[in-house]
Amino acid sequence: MSELAKTILTRYWGYPNFRPFQEDIVDSVMAGKDTLALLPTGGGKSICFQVPTMAMDGLCLVITPLVALMKDQVANLAKKGIPAAAIYSGKHSDEIQLAYNQAVYGRLKFLYVSPERLQTDTFIEALKRMKVCLLAVDESHCISQWGYDFRPPYLKIAEIRPYIPTTPVLALTATATAKVVDDIQLRLGFKQKNVFQSSFERKNLTYNVFHDADKYGMLRRKLEAMTEGSAIVYVRNRKRTQVIADWLNSVGVLATYYHAGLDTKTRDERQDFWMKGKVKVIVATNAFGMGIDKPDVRLVVHMDLPDSIEAYFQEAGRAGRDLKPSEAILLVSPADIKKLQDDLTQSFPELDRIKLIYNALGNYFNIPVGAGENVSYPLVISEFAKHYGFSVLEVFHTLKILEKEGFLILSDSFDEPSKVMIKASRDEIYGFQVNNPQFSELIKCMLRSLPGLMTDFVKINEEVLAKRVGVPLEKLQKQLKTLDNYHFLTYLPRNDKPQVLFLSEFVDTKHFNLSKENYHSRKKDAEARVKAVIDFVNNDEECRSVQLLRYFNEETCRTCGQCDVCQKQGKNRVPYGTIEEKLRSVMREESQSVREVLSKCGEYDDAKVLDSIRFLIDSGVIQMDGEGKMKRKGK
Repeated sequence: MSELAKTILTRYWGYPNFRPFQEDIVDSVMAGKDTLALLPTGGGKSICFQVPTMAMDGLCLVITPLVALMKDQVANLAKKGIPAAAIYSGKHSDEIQLAYNQAVYGRLKFLYVSPERLQTDTFIEALKRMKVCLLAVDESHCISQWGYDFRPPYLKIAEIRPYIPTTPVLALTATATAKVVDDIQLRLGFKQKNVFQSSFERKNLTYNVFHDADKYGMLRRKLEAMTEGSAIVYVRNRKRTQVIADWLNSVGVLATYYHAGLDTKTRDERQDFWMKGKVKVIVATNAFGMGIDKPDVRLVVHMDLPDSIEAYFQEAGRAGRDLKPSEAILLVSPADIKKLQDDLTQSFPELDRIKLIYNALGNYFNIPVGAGENVSYPLVISEFAKHYGFSVLEVFHTLKILEKEGFLILSDSFDEPSKVMIKASRDEIYGFQVNNPQFSELIKCMLRSLPGLMTDFVKINEEVLAKRVGVPLEKLQKQLKTLDNYHFLTYLPRNDKPQVLFLSEFVDTKHFNLSKENYHSRKKDAEARVKAVIDFVNNDEECRSVQLLRYFNEETCRTCGQCDVCQKQGKNRVPYGTIEEKLRSVMREESQSVREVLSKCGEYDDAKVLDSIRFLIDSGVIQMDGEGKMKRKGK
């Protein structure tokens, strides 16, 4: 079967060979074995389920919580001529039913589903009639309560396996500790343990931690030193993305910024500018990067401390995917550790406050007690918070806790363009036009210019369509809504707001069952993850790569030889006499600042260079002028 898989890989994806571990994983899946694949960020996880599915009879059911990833993969598969669909919060019921029908009647090779959909009656009834050859679970660490991103709907995945008893499962993740690896296989009902794990070691990627109060200066120097490729700068605050990007542009470094609060068109444009190299740097929150495969990222800079090693490792891992030397830098100032600890405290509002905000959500959406299950609503957090006098942060963190408890799912904003599909048959269309001539021109125009309109939802641009029909935009939109009301077609106006999906019926807060045990357990786990980050940045005695690998239970004695710790240890072994000779050589030039001299002695430890400078000043070899610059005495 490997030859068939290689043929498919080349035909559809254009690669002559698999990457390390991919072929083993594909062979395991095609042999019908439950398989857990741990591949680093950029390791080609999607190939591991897409290729075997194309070689097998039936469709692949892909479970993932990432709507942006679903949309990207469905679009990319469509470009290859491979039929795929996705079901997620915010989709119209007609779109969802159409996707299920296509899957049942064998018209799809891939159906992407968000995990909260698995327990709905509609899904179960459709699943019973589907021919599923593979169940792929992306971001599978979300199934483990020991993981950093636990999501309760993932616990329900194993419950659908009895409906597809002979179908193997492929679980995929980029980051998982040994405890999480075992938990994934247990909770997905693996018939036997079967793990393929590539090393987390990235030999081309250097991890550096710099304790420097002048973060902007360090950032500028690093970016100006880049002669090729691009960079990502991560911050934890949306406003700072713009502040830093504007500053970089002001000092001559082309940059843009990205966060989930921007409208979809703007986000797509900025991502595209960066992907095509029109700007060198993108400054972003952690909303950026998932599914991005840009091979020439030479530098990833974290201006703020991440809240977990897992998050840091994934974000840093976006550098150097082309296997060329690259760098991940974590900049730490004296106040950062306290800020991280304060952020942790804020991320766990008091239980009474959580109940108050949950109740306000019910009022905001007019959801009566006992209703709302599996219904999604558009939610702009800032507007909701302002309406009730809550802080945006406490609302956000409350929603995240309610998400972890399985009450709801919150999605970032995503662009759903306007779509339309005609429900009427061809015979009904003719009769409708005769009886409703005012719509005749619009119907004829749509049938001429929108192929596939009778069998699937088709994206439309209302402005373009209005010009073709020769009517004002407002009239066209009104006509489409009227035709929808007549059940002649389904019209879905554009939607680009975040969505909140209630996973269970709304409950009276008197019976609000938020487990104190779970709450305190989650808080304890979060504290442990924050402590791991603090330990990592404060440990300047052990190679950064070794520290990260040990966190993921990968023991190794090999130091990278390149990180700040390894460099410091190497520099510290240089005799003072060697440094003093270098300084005498450097001082033959004109007067220079301390920073200029340190830059020219970059191969040595800064502290030892400064000690040597003091010694040479005391010895009368170097003198300081009135401007604070240094030169050789007598020069």
